[in-house]
Amino acid sequence: MQKPSIPKGTRDFSPEEMAKRNYIFNTIREVYHLYGFQQIETPAMENLSTLMGKYGEEGDKLLFKILNSGDCFSGLTEVELLERNAVKFGLKACEKGLRYDLTVPFARFVVQHRNEITFPFKRYQIQPVWRADRPQKGRYREFYQCDGDVVGSNSLVNEVELIQIMDEVFRRFGIRVCIKMNNRKILSGIAEVIGEADKIVDITVAIDKLDKIGLDHVNEELRSKGLSEEAITRLQPIIMLKGSNREKIAVLKQVLGSSDTAMKGVAELEFILDRIEKLTLNAELELDLTLARGLNYYTGAIFEVKALDVQIGSITGGGRYDNLTGVFGMDGVSGVGISFGADRIFDVLNQLDLYPADSLQTTQLLFVNFGEKEENYLFPLIAKVRAAGIRTELYPESAKMKKQMGYADTKKIPYVAIVGENEMNEGKINLKNMLTGEQELVTVEELIERF
Repeated sequence: MQKPSIPKGTRDFSPEEMAKRNYIFNTIREVYHLYGFQQIETPAMENLSTLMGKYGEEGDKLLFKILNSGDCFSGLTEVELLERNAVKFGLKACEKGLRYDLTVPFARFVVQHRNEITFPFKRYQIQPVWRADRPQKGRYREFYQCDGDVVGSNSLVNEVELIQIMDEVFRRFGIRVCIKMNNRKILSGIAEVIGEADKIVDITVAIDKLDKIGLDHVNEELRSKGLSEEAITRLQPIIMLKGSNREKIAVLKQVLGSSDTAMKGVAELEFILDRIEKLTLNAELELDLTLARGLNYYTGAIFEVKALDVQIGSITGGGRYDNLTGVFGMDGVSGVGISFGADRIFDVLNQLDLYPADSLQTTQLLFVNFGEKEENYLFPLIAKVRAAGIRTELYPESAKMKKQMGYADTKKIPYVAIVGENEMNEGKINLKNMLTGEQELVTVEELIERF
C-alpha cells in the first residue's frame, strides 16, 4: 500500500514544532496587546470578487480558486465548455478563493464593518494564507502571516510604536536584529531630482544590489536601463551614503533640497528619529536608502528587519500606505502596518537554538501505573497535582516498568512518580528525577512545592 501524503508546498507540524510555533505566536500576541492592538479573524475563503485584481496579474494567477459546490458547469454554455479556456471557466465555475494575504481581507473587513469600528483601528491577525506558487526551499503554498496595522490615523506616532513593537518582539526572542527604515517619498524625490521620475523602480532595484555586486556594476545596470550619465553622476552621493542616521539626513537635505516630495519624506524620518532617540532600543535602527519594498503599495515610511546572526532574508517588514480601502469604495483610510514572518523566525530560533526550555510545554510528571488498586488511589491525588498547575500524566496501562520509563524518556518527561503498596501505606510518593536518577520520598504537598 502506498503511504498517504500531503500536497506539495504544505507541511505537517509535530507536537514539538507546534510548541515552538505557539511560543512565536504567543510572544507576538502579547507584545501587540501591550500596545492596544486587538485580534480579528477573517474566513479562509473570500469571494473571488474581493480578491481578484488586487495583487496584479501575477497575483491573480496565484490565487487558489474554489469550485462552486453543486453543478459547477451550470453557468457555462456548450461552446464555452468546448473552448477549454481555463481562465473563462474559472471565472464562471468559481465564486470563492482562498485568501492570498491578510491585507485585502482586512480592507474588506474595515469597509464592511465601518459603522462598528472605532478609528484609529489597531488590529492584528495571525492566520494562514495560500498561494498557488511553485514550492521551493522556504517558499510554501500555505503559510502563516502575523500582521499588525493601525488604520484611520495619519500620525507618525504609529510608526514610532511599530518600531518599538518590532524591537520588543525580537528582544523577547533573543534574536539580534537591525531594523532598516526608509521613506517612499525620498525614493520618489531621488528619481525626480535626477530627472528620471519614471525610472524609480529600475533605480531602486539597482541600488538594492550594491552590497552584492558593488558600485561599478550598479552603475552599469543603471546605464543598461537607459539612465543618462548626468543622472548617474547625480545619484552617486545617494548610492554611497554613509555615516550615522543624522549624517545621512544632512546629505539628503543637500542633495534633494529641490524636491518637495523628498523633503516631506526627510521630515517624516526626522520626526521618527526624534522620538526613537528618547527611547532605549535593543536593535539598531538604520536609515537605508536601498530599502524599497513593494513600491506600488507603500507611500511613506517603510521598514524591514534583518537578523544579524543568521543568513536569511528579511524576517519582518511593512510600512505606511494610503487608501487601503479605496478598492472597496471607501476613500481616505490611510494606514501603517507590519508583518512578522513566522516561518523565517521559526528557522532563525531553530538555528540559534533560542527556545526557552519551558516553551515546549511537555509533561512535567508521569505517574507509574501498577494496577487497578493503585489507579483508584492515584486519581484524586493526580487531580490535586493538576489543580496546582503541574502538567501530569498517568500511564494508562499497568505495563512493565521498563516500558513506562521508556515512555517518560522518549517524551522527555523530567520526573516520574512511583506509588506502590508501601508508598500508599505511608501516604508518600517516590519521586524520581529522570536526569540525575535520584529518588526521594515526598508528600503531595512537598511534591507540589517542588514544582
